[in-house]
Amino acid sequence: MDRIAVLVVDDEEQVRTFLAELLGSSGYQVRCASSGAQALEMLSGGSFDVVLLDVMMPEMSGLDVLRRYRASGGGAPVIVLSALSGADDAMRAMKLGASDYLSKPFGGDELEDALARALGNRLPAKQAAASAPVISPATKDDGGGERILISHSPAMRRVRALVERIADTDVPVLLLGESGTGKEVIAREVHARSNRRNRPFIKVNCAALPGELLESELFGHERGAFTGATAEKPGKFELADQGTIFLDEIGEMAIRLQAKLLQVLQDEEFFRVGGKKSVRVDSRVVVATNRDLEREIELGNFREDLFYRLNVVAIRLPALRERPEDVVPLTDHFLKKYGRGFMSGVAELPPEVLRAFTEYEWPGNVRELENMVRRLCVLKDATLVLDELRAGGRTPASAPSLPTSYAGDGEVDAPAPTPRAVTPAPLAGVASSVQVLEMPARGNTPPVELSPGYAVTPAPVRYANPFDAPQPPPPPPSVPEAEMSLKEIGKRAAMLAEREAILAMLQRTAWNKRRAAGKLRISYKALLYKIKECGIIDPRAAAEF
Repeated sequence: MDRIAVLVVDDEEQVRTFLAELLGSSGYQVRCASSGAQALEMLSGGSFDVVLLDVMMPEMSGLDVLRRYRASGGGAPVIVLSALSGADDAMRAMKLGASDYLSKPFGGDELEDALARALGNRLPAKQAAASAPVISPATKDDGGGERILISHSPAMRRVRALVERIADTDVPVLLLGESGTGKEVIAREVHARSNRRNRPFIKVNCAALPGELLESELFGHERGAFTGATAEKPGKFELADQGTIFLDEIGEMAIRLQAKLLQVLQDEEFFRVGGKKSVRVDSRVVVATNRDLEREIELGNFREDLFYRLNVVAIRLPALRERPEDVVPLTDHFLKKYGRGFMSGVAELPPEVLRAFTEYEWPGNVRELENMVRRLCVLKDATLVLDELRAGGRTPASAPSLPTSYAGDGEVDAPAPTPRAVTPAPLAGVASSVQVLEMPARGNTPPVELSPGYAVTPAPVRYANPFDAPQPPPPPPSVPEAEMSLKEIGKRAAMLAEREAILAMLQRTAWNKRRAAGKLRISYKALLYKIKECGIIDPRAAAEF
């Protein structure tokens, strides 16, 4: 297979070196030009599959190079690289024939995505060899990165059929499902099958930025709109014009910003931050969330009119535990993807590992499965992965206890404390055999009444468990309860209920926040936010002071 030839044009030597090493390690054949004149000379005398072109260069700008290259009949895809000092730069580049653009600084994943969009089904030799045959034949590479649409299970076949039905329409799409189920995969599949497939696919994580920065990211800003806005900047909606914009974690978006998003969906126009004239766009909107938006509407966290505007076509992705038929094909795919770099010659996993994978519930869904396979490829020892599965209580109760192990998210699992029974106190004329399990107490204390008729008799304690430390009371309401509206009272009650549920799950998982987030079916970032909002204190952090 011929190597894909890439021409990198940038006046900064460090940028050229970085891109040459990055692309070379991925299997591309890379040549570099340090000026516009040199680039035109190399383009006229050689054959390149794609060009990475910097806009801001002395003597001859990237836009001038692009204009002359297209005028001479050059047809290779050109990806513009720029800090985009002006909003018009991106638009002018697209009008001159650029196939895509990247804002500096950018990551390796973003660059691979842009190259894949420009090259279509072509892949460098190293990546083509690592591609897996278990990917659905209906799934094509739209350049949005690797997409894994395993559809062996009836649930995923229904999802794929719905995607095929609505892809060519321009209606908004609402993707629902737990974290890690592959909502971005489906969003890219919708784009790849639409008539916008040759235009940009722009992803924005609404949970990654605070409201003020997210507004600027989505809608852009004018020069001087706020401190640090030294130049005008186009927003993601402008950059996704004629293409698709994917708003991930839409449930995390602030109410104020939801109103502006609703305006864009209704009128297809908006104002930049600090702008005085409207900007018209034609972008298909795909959104995703792992929250129950109807519940968020009741709590006052999500606009009802925006929900109905987005909920034209809703696709609910099943959790991995609901489609066990896909576990083995997905495992095979990830093994091929990561195995070549860490476990050369390994084509399949031992039967006991596959059996453990199929029996495990995967609270983190496909993302957790991918990380587990990658960890297995790095450790090269299946027993360590099996031990990790068992360490979190993922095996029957008869399984032997295991020592403390690494949970894979920067936190350490503590040994599970020995439970003790809560003995029901005798009630008049009533006999009960109910037992309630509680964490060990800190010392020998008299029986404590939990509820009428039930009392705890603490067992002797050999150590103080750090995970059942008393928590401070919840934060007081911002206004006196007597002055609170019915809506505010409801939000307050919901917060207190969430606090109790989160605290109970954190104690069950020995304060492993990632595992608790998976059990609670919310994102890790959302859990961290709620821990702070509810005034919950990690006893391990408190013990350091």
